[in-house]
Amino acid sequence: MATPTLTRTVARTPRTRVPVRSRVVGFFVVLMLLGVVAAVAAPIYAGWRVVTDGRADDRRATDAIVVLGAAQFNGKPSPVLKARLEHAKDLYADEVATRIVTVGGKQPGDRFTEAGAGVKYLVEHGIPATDISAVGSGHDTLQSMTAVARMAQREGWTSVTLVSDPAHMARVNAIAQQLGFQTHLSPTRAGDGTSLTPGYVARETAGLLAFEAAQRWNTPHVLHG
Repeated sequence: MATPTLTRTVARTPRTRVPVRSRVVGFFVVLMLLGVVAAVAAPIYAGWRVVTDGRADDRRATDAIVVLGAAQFNGKPSPVLKARLEHAKDLYADEVATRIVTVGGKQPGDRFTEAGAGVKYLVEHGIPATDISAVGSGHDTLQSMTAVARMAQREGWTSVTLVSDPAHMARVNAIAQQLGFQTHLSPTRAGDGTSLTPGYVARETAGLLAFEAAQRWNTPHVLHG
């Protein structure tokens, strides 16, 4: 006689579904937390870049030494610009490059551009005029460096040694790399503008963040390859 088979019925626990509204709220909470983390981390990272790039001193050979502009007074460099030009002169003497490029436009009413004042100063201090190029256009770092990139494209340059104040270097470096340059950094070490003061670092950190967030995407990659 066959033994009857007993069938056990296992009760299943019903799956609890998370309401759609709760999932949406959770998603936005995560996004908000990520936004808070980014808002805290981005300035810290940018500030670290400002300080780190400001302490660099890369003296490997490049195609040109590019001196970022600063104020000039009727053709006479301000103390900040003078410090940058003196540093470029030292790099030239160390054979970092055989070409110096002075950069910077002029304010309304000025007779001289920052670039022109730089050329005049360098020639007066022993640099052959044939080894200096002036880029006297642009009213800010981005415009001036874009003009330098156009010149570099014509001349066949790809690598540059950037000279400016220590706190300014990170933003200049970011702009130059976006334009397509191989960059080497050598900020000033003596004279006005050389101190990494909290105010200067904070201002350049904000400038670097503004470039990364808003300007990078509209900056052309002038030098290809």
